[in-house]
Amino acid sequence: MPDSGCADGQALERLSRLVSIESPTGHAPGLQACYDLVADWSDGFLGTAHREVRDGVPHLYREERDRSSASGRPVLLLGHMDTVWPLGTLAAWPFAVDGERVTGPGVFDMKSGLVLALQALRAAGRTGHVRLLVTGDEEVGSTTSRALVEEAARDCAAVLVLEPGLDGALKTARKGGAMYRVEVTGRAAHAGLEPERGVNALLELAHQVLAITELGDDDRGTSVSPTVARAGSTRNTIPESAYIEVDVRAWDRDELERVEKDLRSLRPRTPGAGVELTGGVNRLPLERRMSAGLLDTARRVARAEGLPPVREARVGGASDGNFTAALGVPTLDGLGPTGGGAHARDEWVDAASLEGRTALIAALVRALAPPES
Repeated sequence: MPDSGCADGQALERLSRLVSIESPTGHAPGLQACYDLVADWSDGFLGTAHREVRDGVPHLYREERDRSSASGRPVLLLGHMDTVWPLGTLAAWPFAVDGERVTGPGVFDMKSGLVLALQALRAAGRTGHVRLLVTGDEEVGSTTSRALVEEAARDCAAVLVLEPGLDGALKTARKGGAMYRVEVTGRAAHAGLEPERGVNALLELAHQVLAITELGDDDRGTSVSPTVARAGSTRNTIPESAYIEVDVRAWDRDELERVEKDLRSLRPRTPGAGVELTGGVNRLPLERRMSAGLLDTARRVARAEGLPPVREARVGGASDGNFTAALGVPTLDGLGPTGGGAHARDEWVDAASLEGRTALIAALVRALAPPES
């Protein structure tokens, strides 16, 4: 395994082992193999390990060791093991280190953050107040793990999310997101013999797409994006059905609610057509007020440790930190290393950022420990 003069060699070796196990969302064998490594690497630092399988998707949870701490308020380290990369990706794109550039499927989003968390626990000294949750379906909306995330976070003093940073900045605000499907029904007919007998669902869908795209608000940072669409069955048949998927992002809850109300008011424009909306809000926004106190703590400990100044960023993408912040639990996101290319073939991590990020997480874990009696 190549080492880096600017990074912990053990961190790179562990990252290589995790990335070299393919773990697409919901793939139980790959996820469980990764969890085996995480469980082994966290032995001695954390309490009891549990494997939670929900609707066939496995997740790993480790409790805090000292459940009788003075404050009774643990800290949750939160991340996900699933990646967007399908089985077989490694054959053409294996883990590699080229100078300070580390590449491979899932290396940035977000296996490196998990490795750093385990390295930080080793360095922190005090970890009896720490919980760890690693989920297996975050990339598709945490459909089976959301309840587990909320259960683990509800009584916590803080949540530290191990998602990658943005150009080195911690993520102090994230947009909330909603997912919808607009179904259009029409009536089939032969497109050549008697098209007038049909009700064209595709034509109606076109009307709906134009109406949907008007619901965004650039001034407020609200995006309403039609993404996936399908209509019809054969070239010579008037389509009797069609649908479109819609992605909504907004900085505040009011905007998400406003867009949903407008979507539910959609009405068909084509005589005889029907329109039905399904879906709803998936994640409420992570508002900056929920991260401000932890950001101050991160800046303070960074100065004390001689680390680079901590910067912050707002991002449009959502994470499981949106769920924990919505519970009222202080949440700081983006504690993973510097890099880029999430969900892209040029995904990479800067090896030079591993050591500093590990030190920052360790310092936060120590700072958030309850007073010693």
